[in-house]
Amino acid sequence: MADVRSDVLVIIPTYNEADNIGKLIDELMSRYPHHLDVLVIDDNSPDATADIVRTQKKRYGDRLHLLERERKQGLGTAYIAGFRYGLQRGYAFLAEMDADYSHDPAALEQMLQEARHYDLVIGSRYINNTVNVVNWPLARLVLSKTASMYTR
Repeated sequence: MADVRSDVLVIIPTYNEADNIGKLIDELMSRYPHHLDVLVIDDNSPDATADIVRTQKKRYGDRLHLLERERKQGLGTAYIAGFRYGLQRGYAFLAEMDADYSHDPAALEQMLQEARHYDLVIGSRYINNTVNVVNWPLARLVLSKTASMYTR
């Protein structure tokens, strides 16, 4: 497969996401075959998340990138590292996505369409006052909704 450079970089921080990361990468790459690149930022996951990404890299070449960090540094610093990575390499659009499927890969296309007309596009799992997540325990839902209301 020839390496094709995209103008979109999807940033995915990981820690112990071996169960999800391979499937998510495959879904993004098949859904958007020449439309985006993916950067996985792994915080030294003990479950071999980075090994799965390295294996996927053989299939996707320069469309898949891996940034391995020596220790768990947290979600916020992973996103900062990803934004820095994307800006330094000249990507026009940066998207962030969780590896646990709490962000729907199918929603990315509409967000990218909107991003061509605006400086910033923000998605929410709380559209129309409903919760659009699956397989979350009640405590996580309450925490997430409360944090969303607080930041608003």
